[in-house]
Amino acid sequence: MDFKDYYATLGVERTATQDELKRAYRKLARKYHPDVSKEPDAEARFKDIAEAHEALIDPERRAAYDDIARRQADGRAFEPPPGWDGGFEFSGRGADSRAGPDGAAFSDFFESLFGQRARGGEGRRQHASEHGPAQGSDHHAKLTVDLEDAYRGAQRTMSLRMPVVDAQGRATLRERQLEVSIPKGVRPGQHLRLLGQGAAGQNGAPAGDLYLEIGFMPHAVFRLDGSDVYFDLPVAPWEAALGATVKVPTPQGAVQLGIPAGSTQGRKLRLKGRGLPGAQAGDLYAVLTMAVPPADSEAQKVAWQALAAAYPDHQPRAALEA
Repeated sequence: MDFKDYYATLGVERTATQDELKRAYRKLARKYHPDVSKEPDAEARFKDIAEAHEALIDPERRAAYDDIARRQADGRAFEPPPGWDGGFEFSGRGADSRAGPDGAAFSDFFESLFGQRARGGEGRRQHASEHGPAQGSDHHAKLTVDLEDAYRGAQRTMSLRMPVVDAQGRATLRERQLEVSIPKGVRPGQHLRLLGQGAAGQNGAPAGDLYLEIGFMPHAVFRLDGSDVYFDLPVAPWEAALGATVKVPTPQGAVQLGIPAGSTQGRKLRLKGRGLPGAQAGDLYAVLTMAVPPADSEAQKVAWQALAAAYPDHQPRAALEA
């Protein structure tokens, strides 16, 4: 995805104050509002301006964005490494939805940075009181785990960076570490609640909670679809034609799998109940792919020629000619 320079969109320096951001946004919003603007790209520009304002006007989001921008090389597409956004903790203040002006969705770039953690509509918020106690607000962060963690459960040490806003509205990143128990059978998008790990309460009231949104790291072998897990299984042509028993990987260890005779490319072999565990465990599917050996030596070429001679009526492209 493309990296968005929100400061350039608003036409301000990276050192701009919050008041300068507000003034720049108001000026551009008046110029490009679709209801009044005569500019040909007014609607798109207005949407970009609103997104940039939403990202920068909140000190917490601005601190997180600045941290990412410092590591972004000029002129290069934004390619976040897996799990890069798992280290930010937000108080939940800010946007009540992911929608921009007139209900239009913000970009994938905005979503990848802030996502649900920018919504603020979930969990409790702290209500200040001069005289009585006030429970601390809930915080939100993302926790990226390995697929194997969902099969076995795990204990992980998580580092979080929390934007802290001072009296002048400036935000700096404060780091902390937490020990997190990942339950067996956890699903992507699920939220883990850590009691008392949100904002501190006031006047003796309890602290808020921390909600961790679960994401999965990309896996080199397996891919997830709901509670089911898939992987590609290369087989030799003679294994597919004649049948075979082969050793295959699973997230719980290798097993022996029977390849039925007459199998073809793309056939799915189901290992029932070996998907993500849970009250309703998913299944594991091996998707067959043909691993065609080369014909580099004379002997290999002769072997392939003999195979072709043994199937004179085989028409692999017959369906294309129908």
